[in-house]
Amino acid sequence: MIVTLSQTTTSAISSKIENLHKERGEVALGRVLTMLICTTSDNLESTLETANEASREHPCRVIAIVDAERNKHEDPRLDAQVRFGADAGAGEIIILKPYGNLTRHLDTLVIPLLVPDAPVVAWWPTRVPEDPSKDALGAMARNRITDALRAPNPEAAFTALRAHWSSQDVDMSWTRLTRWRALAAALLDQPPHLAVVSARVTGQSHYLPVDLLAAWLAVRLEVPVTLDQKTSEHAITGIYLTREDSSVVSIERHNDEDQAMITQAGAQAQAIAMPMRTLEECLSEELRRLDPDEIYAEVINRGWGMIDHD
Repeated sequence: MIVTLSQTTTSAISSKIENLHKERGEVALGRVLTMLICTTSDNLESTLETANEASREHPCRVIAIVDAERNKHEDPRLDAQVRFGADAGAGEIIILKPYGNLTRHLDTLVIPLLVPDAPVVAWWPTRVPEDPSKDALGAMARNRITDALRAPNPEAAFTALRAHWSSQDVDMSWTRLTRWRALAAALLDQPPHLAVVSARVTGQSHYLPVDLLAAWLAVRLEVPVTLDQKTSEHAITGIYLTREDSSVVSIERHNDEDQAMITQAGAQAQAIAMPMRTLEECLSEELRRLDPDEIYAEVINRGWGMIDHD
């Protein structure tokens, strides 16, 4: 069900949502959080599809603010859309499109629509604010999720995020590494328990997760880590760990393959399923963990400077 409201107010939107809940015999109190999304018309539907999938694991109210920056010079008004049922995952979706001076007060538009006593998560799926904690929506959020990799200039966006980092912030460039980190940790837990003396990470040039993976290895292993990046590669393609006996343990996944190959001295090469992580998986993971990510904090504040970036 999709209900469109033109030149409306937040009180009218709240009343419409309440009436729709009554008609359907539902209550909004079952929502575990409110997700605030700042996006554009071009990315709206794909972003909401991702949020819908994530909401099946984390029932939430999604409030998407669309084209706020683009519409700031228009005459003031508020257009909205409310989605329920099959069009809204396991919750409801409220789409706000403010114009004129309303774009300067996004917090006052959003506050009346928040689910009472539920944590607020802010997500910027493409363009990210320079300082999420000072952003009107970010200031209301318990957790702030960015995706610098999908920003127009990923490196500049991530540089700003690191400069203004706070413990409630995380970037999906880091979340994309979960399988690589888990597999590397599992390998080093197996015998022979020889110390690692150096490491190398290979992958795509100017791809933030490659740098973050190298920074994580530098922090956890306290050894020199080198980067080998090529424009011909796609995403992360390998981790190579050299032990004190000069043997090398490697995890390799070439481009878009759905499996990785593990190689180590004295053992047969082993293939393991390792598909590329989807955006839905990354968002669900971050919604599952609302506490500060201490490892991410250490990686971007200490490990990042331990790596010689291109």
